[in-house]
Amino acid sequence: MTAKHVLIVDDEADIRELLVLTLMRMGVEAVAARNCEEAYTRLNERPFDLCLTDMRLPDGDGLAVLAHIAANYGNTPVAVITAYGSTDNAVSALKAGAFDYISKPIQLKQLRDVITSALNLPKSIADRGERGRRGAGADRAGASGSGVSVASGGSATNVGGAEPRLLGESAPIQRARDMIAKLARSQAPVHIAGESGTGKEVAARLIHSGSARREAPFVAVNCGAIPENLMESEFFGYRKGAFTGADADKEGFLHAAGGGTLFLDEVGDLPLPMQVKLLRVIQEKKVRKVGDTAEVAVDFRIISATHKNLAEKVAAGEFRQDLFYRLNVIELKMPGLREIPEDIPLMVKLVLERIAQLSGAEQPGLGEDALQALKGYDYPGNVRELENILERAMALCDGKLIRAADLYLTEEGAASGSAAALSGERTIPLHEYLDRIEREQIQKALELTRFNKTAAAKVLGITFRSLRYRLDRLGIE
Repeated sequence: MTAKHVLIVDDEADIRELLVLTLMRMGVEAVAARNCEEAYTRLNERPFDLCLTDMRLPDGDGLAVLAHIAANYGNTPVAVITAYGSTDNAVSALKAGAFDYISKPIQLKQLRDVITSALNLPKSIADRGERGRRGAGADRAGASGSGVSVASGGSATNVGGAEPRLLGESAPIQRARDMIAKLARSQAPVHIAGESGTGKEVAARLIHSGSARREAPFVAVNCGAIPENLMESEFFGYRKGAFTGADADKEGFLHAAGGGTLFLDEVGDLPLPMQVKLLRVIQEKKVRKVGDTAEVAVDFRIISATHKNLAEKVAAGEFRQDLFYRLNVIELKMPGLREIPEDIPLMVKLVLERIAQLSGAEQPGLGEDALQALKGYDYPGNVRELENILERAMALCDGKLIRAADLYLTEEGAASGSAAALSGERTIPLHEYLDRIEREQIQKALELTRFNKTAAAKVLGITFRSLRYRLDRLGIE
């Protein structure tokens, strides 16, 4: 195995000695420099796998070293060493592209963890991004348990738990893909903003899968789906006997994400008391289970997401400003479908292929009028709405070609369809209204056939496999 080489930049001899000895014991070769000028000379002499630099140097600072490496040796991760309590410096370094930071006084475990993670980074994130332009496969929570789904703006589908991808050539998707590649080479907290259905979890999984933590767990938590009275026990876990019903020890989300990535979806829905507890975990990197007296060190990267405007929630007093700054170190914006109309034809093709495969139906063609209607639609529900629209269109078309009228994108198109037509009084989003109609028809068919699913499928004119898929998607028992 080729030896790893690390550059140490610090003007304090005792710190340099500590870092060199630690690296030697890890089997890593270390080269030391006392200031920026020496560091630039060492960098010019040979390649390094990591740079550890102090923030304060005699002839500059760690940010200058970071900028020099980013400009000339882009793939070399940089970890900065900050003074105790210098949170602002640490955040500035992370925003500037640092892999991670280490606080003084240096804790050897934290130092070794950062070094190990940095040296474990994949060498070519760019290759992964290029494969993403050609490849497919994006897992999304709630995709009928199929292991097949479509995510935002050009992410594609594939079967069998394939590595998530972002597919598409529009400028917003290119920017998101490039940003994801950069974020994968950092430990900085990331906040992913975007409307519902834009693939925020897919982006989080891509960051994790391209990072040094890729072999460790990725734990996704929907903060809006946990009752407030269960929030603490779900996040922190509990000891047996901690409360009525605690019959055995339970590991919480924070423990489960150890070594890996904790993805907090809809983080804006966290109640204020839980926000305080989460902030302390981020600052102290320690967790205590409910009913326990001892704290346990935890190591995970936080990626958060919400479709809400967190800055507005902070201004309204509904979200803690200090937690907002700790989560929103770097922001990634996921585009909605209306922002990438040029990628919609590819999205439509992949969704139709997936639906046909899952339902066992023959895949119909798509008329030019239908394609133009889809490209011009606003998609308040983004990809989830696109999936619903095309699924119904497949059921309502003649089986060979989907036309614009089969999409039910307008009041007029719906009115010409059937007895289940939309009325001008509709006040809920179209996809929700059509979900309700579909659920009602399926339930009627089940009642008519005394819940014989095979017979109900015949009544509805669909295959048993298609009915089973729809029951799962609509949450009908």
